[in-house]
Amino acid sequence: MHNKALLSALWALFAGGISWYCLTVAREITYVTLADGRRQERSIPLLFRLLLPIVPNLTPLFRVERFAKSRERADRRLVAAGYEGLLNAEEFFSLRILVPLVLGTVWILATAAVFASTGKVGVPSARTKVFFYLVELLCVVIYPSSWLNRSLAQRHKSVQRALPFVLDLLTLSVEAGLDFMSGLQRTIERRQMDPLGEELLRVIREIQLGKTRKESLRAMALRIDMQDIRSVTSSLIQADELGVSVGSILRIQSDQMRARRFERAEKLANEAPVKMLFPLVAFIFPAVFLVLMGPFVAQVLNQGVL
Repeated sequence: MHNKALLSALWALFAGGISWYCLTVAREITYVTLADGRRQERSIPLLFRLLLPIVPNLTPLFRVERFAKSRERADRRLVAAGYEGLLNAEEFFSLRILVPLVLGTVWILATAAVFASTGKVGVPSARTKVFFYLVELLCVVIYPSSWLNRSLAQRHKSVQRALPFVLDLLTLSVEAGLDFMSGLQRTIERRQMDPLGEELLRVIREIQLGKTRKESLRAMALRIDMQDIRSVTSSLIQADELGVSVGSILRIQSDQMRARRFERAEKLANEAPVKMLFPLVAFIFPAVFLVLMGPFVAQVLNQGVL
């Protein structure tokens, strides 16, 4: 009896410590301080934050030469997703191992406990259990990569939306008599901060610290890693090298970005009927048939019974 009470107390202390640690980590918010002093929140998943303290135990495994290309690709994607300085490739690879080990184990144990609590009635077969375990393990294995892909897609989408408006403002500023740098700085100061604004603000600060405009624009194109940005930066670099008016280049790029935006909108509009087909067939049509045919079927069944 005494041993059981001691064991229960130890389990309670362990559960309380884990809960306190999770709550403490959940309250922490990661901020990135921008070049103008503003702070932008970066949301790393709670599961990643819980596992980061033990990540350094695995990072030496990915520092070998064999993972050099993989590290370079992962670093580019993490920078493009906006997590530069918060998460590097070695930590991300370590999380891809730790997440299945920790979360997968907890999830499988919880599922096994649920199966055990159902009793003999309703217990699934061994094949069904194995299928559930494999699906759960697959979900936790692909979670880190899917999170990075989703974050990268969201950031690129934000840049795509903001780019035509920024180019329009830059074009108006340059054509009104401002030079490129003054127009860019004024545009950033009057816009709400977003991913494109962060990158342009970094370009301004890099130029002020001694980098050439060509180097700063190329570095921005490499960080964002998006075709529209590469097109704009290449045109501006060529304008600098050839002595072409920046205002005319910005006007051309602004028109092109606006045309591409309309093309993307038309493409999404054309895809909408196809995307609506499955919800219609799976959810709306059965309800409509039930409302229309339900009374008739009930009447037929009642007449058959009678």
